[in-house]
Amino acid sequence: MGIAFHFAARSDVGMVRSNNEDSGYAGPHLLAMADGMGGHAGGDVASSTILGALVGLDGESFTGVDATQILLRRITSANRDLGQLAQDDPDLDGMGTTLIAILRARDKLILAHIGDSRAYVVRGGEVSQITKDHSFVQSLVDEGRLTSEEASTHPQRSLVTRVLTGTDGEEPDVVVRQAIVGDRYLICSDGLSDYVARDTIDEVLTSESKPGDCAERLVQLALRAGAPDNVTVVIGDVVDLTKGPVPSDAPQIVGAAAAIRRHTRPIPVTPAEKAAALSQEASRAAGHDSADHDEMHHLADEAPRSRAASIARAIGATLLAAIILVAGGYAAWSWSQSQFYVGVDDGRVAVFRGVDQTLGPVELSKPESSSDIDIDDLPDFYRGQLDRGITMETQSDAAALVRNLEVQAAACRYAKSQGRDCATVPSTWTTPTPTPTPTPSGSPTGSPSPSAPAVAPSATPNASASPAA
Repeated sequence: MGIAFHFAARSDVGMVRSNNEDSGYAGPHLLAMADGMGGHAGGDVASSTILGALVGLDGESFTGVDATQILLRRITSANRDLGQLAQDDPDLDGMGTTLIAILRARDKLILAHIGDSRAYVVRGGEVSQITKDHSFVQSLVDEGRLTSEEASTHPQRSLVTRVLTGTDGEEPDVVVRQAIVGDRYLICSDGLSDYVARDTIDEVLTSESKPGDCAERLVQLALRAGAPDNVTVVIGDVVDLTKGPVPSDAPQIVGAAAAIRRHTRPIPVTPAEKAAALSQEASRAAGHDSADHDEMHHLADEAPRSRAASIARAIGATLLAAIILVAGGYAAWSWSQSQFYVGVDDGRVAVFRGVDQTLGPVELSKPESSSDIDIDDLPDFYRGQLDRGITMETQSDAAALVRNLEVQAAACRYAKSQGRDCATVPSTWTTPTPTPTPTPSGSPTGSPSPSAPAVAPSATPNASASPAA
């Protein structure tokens, strides 16, 4: 039995962003989506670089074992390319990307995943999420400190703990699934999953028969919900080729990977975008045609203005601007002092009150509390984020992040003590149960022995082969 995907891919820049850092690909034998990060300079480069390395796998014929190894090699090679690009161009430093890829290999599907983008499968009318976010809030859920419902609205739900940034040792989780005819797969960026309710996503996935209609409706729902982030959706239905070919085997490429040139205005795709573009062009043309006529009419009809009135208006405008500047400055200062972020103070992780900016000679932030976490004890990814400052909604959220970083730092020190690179430390660690020991008066009891490692790695492999039930 020949198996392939009946597929569709859609992407939109979202309601706030000026450029699309997502990249999506859908083909008969490969579905892939990458959500880039790093701002205008790098996110689009990161996502399109990773996807560009994978598209050659579509159409190839592999066994399940071969496909797993080849997919991982391609991802590792592309990640090295990211590191080289950042080294060659300092403007790209700090870029990274999530990735979800599903590669068909005969009757198996190889799923590779890193980051907080998500994959879902529809089987028998039921929708299941088949990936687990590599994110800060997911770690809080795993520890029992947040519920799934609380995590979905947490202000730091976009803070990822594992992505591809060009650093050695960054590998996705890999799972082998059985390809079952009739299953529908969705992979999407958090521009969809963060702004459209899960039950709404489920309803669309189970009610829309065509992948293209399903993908389009999901993107439009995200935009209607006001999604400020890029929104990318890739749909793949597993079909039996012996019962007829897929409607089209021409791959669909969307988002940053589809851009012919960087830093150019995107080509209008939807009818609404085309109409808006035509309206703007018509307005500009009409403006040029009537410019001379309007100027002559203005000069002929307008009487000379009173010099005294002009001076009065100028003085009034100056005073108003000064009042607004003072009031606005005070409001901005008051607002800044209600903000918190986690950053670096004298080489150690600290919680800051304010915003990480200066206004002339005035610093808009100051350390609120310091920790004993040496920045050099953290993996490169965390150091990069802390250098830029990680904004938190409340002081308690900031403190929770510091506690999480304490675990990561302990994990990193433990890895180094075992002769391993800190970057290769698994993302899941467990803190051993403290053993009560005699302590001097006034010291807390139940502290771990100083000679014992603070944490121990969990034996969670990166790749597994477990057919879906």
